[in-house]
Amino acid sequence: MLSTLQLHLARVFLKIFLRDRQSLFFSLFFPAIFMTVFGFANNNEADSVRLAVANNAGSPVAGRFIDALESDELFDVSLGDEEKLRSGLLGGEYSLLIVLPAAFNNAAAGAELTLVVDAAQVRELGLIMPVLEQKLLAIEHELRGTTPLFTLTLEDVKARSQSYLAFLLPGLMAFTLMQLSIAGSGFNIVEYRRKGILKRLFVTPIKPSDFITAIVLARLIIVLVQLTVLLLYAVFVLNISLVGSYSAFYFIILLATLIFLCLGFCLGSIAKTQQAIMAIGNLVIFPQMFLSGVFYPIESMPALLQPLARVLPLSSVASAMREIANNGATLLEILPSLIGIAVWLILAFVLATRLFVWKEVAH
Repeated sequence: MLSTLQLHLARVFLKIFLRDRQSLFFSLFFPAIFMTVFGFANNNEADSVRLAVANNAGSPVAGRFIDALESDELFDVSLGDEEKLRSGLLGGEYSLLIVLPAAFNNAAAGAELTLVVDAAQVRELGLIMPVLEQKLLAIEHELRGTTPLFTLTLEDVKARSQSYLAFLLPGLMAFTLMQLSIAGSGFNIVEYRRKGILKRLFVTPIKPSDFITAIVLARLIIVLVQLTVLLLYAVFVLNISLVGSYSAFYFIILLATLIFLCLGFCLGSIAKTQQAIMAIGNLVIFPQMFLSGVFYPIESMPALLQPLARVLPLSSVASAMREIANNGATLLEILPSLIGIAVWLILAFVLATRLFVWKEVAH
């Protein structure tokens, strides 16, 4: 049970934080603004593919094929002379060029269409080629008077969104709780030392356990409140749904907060000045910001960096939160991430208890 003294100290630490308006802004409103920017960017409709068609056939078949392309919202079709269209492709005016040969007519047994593509646009071929093949096959069946061997019916099950904002939200929340936790323990310890608060507390009957319990409780409340505000903003304003269990999601948040609070105590015990804690804190925070899958999947990183990225504490936290939020995973289904979180929790706690010496920190 928490003692009256611990609860009183926790209230004091909460009041100190609430008076720091800059911390409130950067820890709450900045992530919200960040999500809003990506939310608006995510809601923009994808641009159509700028497709140029050089019709060297002039046959009804070619006309039918062009009509089929123009009726598809995927393509923004432009017609013209082959030479001019090739120049436009090289100049970046078009993404792709289809050259319809003179043999592309009713009487032809077969014709070879040429698809000219800029190397920078090769990534679009995986989407475009099936559409082109489907339209050619439909025209072939129509000309030959045959029916397709089978038809494919598409059933829309209204699956959950896999937008970039949905991917970003759990990682951004994990990064936010890391910053809040480390700032709430490590940075504050150095600040309390500089202001003489720790020295005054050291000569009182307050035990180190009371101090640590109070600051952990205060930061847990702050983290839970701020992440809840961010989550509600994402759900009700940006229309991002959390698929999995809220209790499992907050369980990961709780464990992650304890990890980074312990790491913050380690940093605050090592650093003696504000400049030192800022330098050491940046060494801990910024590599995890870019290597822990917050903004893009770890799988997209160079193979050499992936093993390092996977062992970082924020990687396990962000992965667990993302699996729960986006895929509805249970705690058993994210067991590898839970093991990583447990290992880091034990390691961070051992380091914090070894390095945090009340007398050393207070002076």
